[in-house]
Amino acid sequence: MKTLTATHVKYYHLCHRKLWLFDRDVWMEHTSEAVAAGELLHQTAYPQRAERYREISIGSSKIDFYDPQRKVVHEMKKSAKMADSNIAQVKYYLWLLEQHGVENPTGILEYPKLRQTQPVDLTDEDRARIPLELGVMKVLLADDIPCPPVINKPFCKQCAYYEFCYVAE
Repeated sequence: MKTLTATHVKYYHLCHRKLWLFDRDVWMEHTSEAVAAGELLHQTAYPQRAERYREISIGSSKIDFYDPQRKVVHEMKKSAKMADSNIAQVKYYLWLLEQHGVENPTGILEYPKLRQTQPVDLTDEDRARIPLELGVMKVLLADDIPCPPVINKPFCKQCAYYEFCYVAE
């Protein structure tokens, strides 16, 4: 098992199977049109962004757009369909920043195609929950644990791992 990252946290809230595969370097994103569309959006939605905000590495995670003056994490997503996992990822970034001495960071989830934003704050409940979730993830990703089962949700059809999960069906 590797050091846990914000991607691990996002996948934990989305699909334990995807988390397990990602942790074992089974990467399917290179074949996904949805992932390619998300990367294109990330590069083109806010062309001035790289000049205004910084990319920072904190722990084993990378925050693409951070405003150090206002202590705001900007996280861009293609759609709000996976809002819970998106919020969990941003809250993890905020928790990491606090662990490294940044006081009261905040986050903004941005959905450029929808022209929507969503503020994200870290609560005391989140501060207590995140370390517990990291412990659960470590157990889930232990070497002797088999791959979790397919969850068979509607969003599975858009997942980069879809063919991997459903090859036998």
